[in-house]
Amino acid sequence: MFQFDLQQAKWIHPPKTFTLGDGQVEIVTDPHTDLWQRTYYGFQNDNGHILYNTTQEKYFSFTVETIFESKVLFDQCGVAIYQNSDCWFKSGVEKHDNDTGWLGSVVTNRGYSDWATTDVGSHVDHVWYRLSRRESDFCIENSFDGVQFHQMRIFHLDGADGEIRFGIMACSPGNSSFKAIFKGLTVTECLWKLHE
Repeated sequence: MFQFDLQQAKWIHPPKTFTLGDGQVEIVTDPHTDLWQRTYYGFQNDNGHILYNTTQEKYFSFTVETIFESKVLFDQCGVAIYQNSDCWFKSGVEKHDNDTGWLGSVVTNRGYSDWATTDVGSHVDHVWYRLSRRESDFCIENSFDGVQFHQMRIFHLDGADGEIRFGIMACSPGNSSFKAIFKGLTVTECLWKLHE
């Protein structure tokens, strides 16, 4: 099984400030960075920070621990798949207000985004994610202790049946900036079992 290689990782919209090393990544987001396409709000934002590896492997799981210091509305960080501006996925906790964060995910197919969320407390600043691939179908899970993972959604991504670009993301849609830390970026055999 291949590994997530920080030395070979590439950026889509790199932040001005970041650190790679010792098996972890630190990102300080640039203000006015986001990923969203058209649906409901009408706008198109395509400048979120994404650090990725490329693979043609059809069956694997990617797990990462995130620690973050969100400050204002919509500050977010987590995992991503990015094929192009019309075809991508992201998942993370988004800052909402002083009482709430939104644990959510966005799937963008054919240039239109959706958004699935669930409320979590504003105290949440530490989440693990596990993204699993079975050809062009994917499962995203989250954990608050790094042991017990819970399914958030299963989804299909158009244009992701061959080579994909997957990794981590962070952005600050508002006039804000925050630090996100990513640890334990690990690739394993697919832990999302075949449906029988």
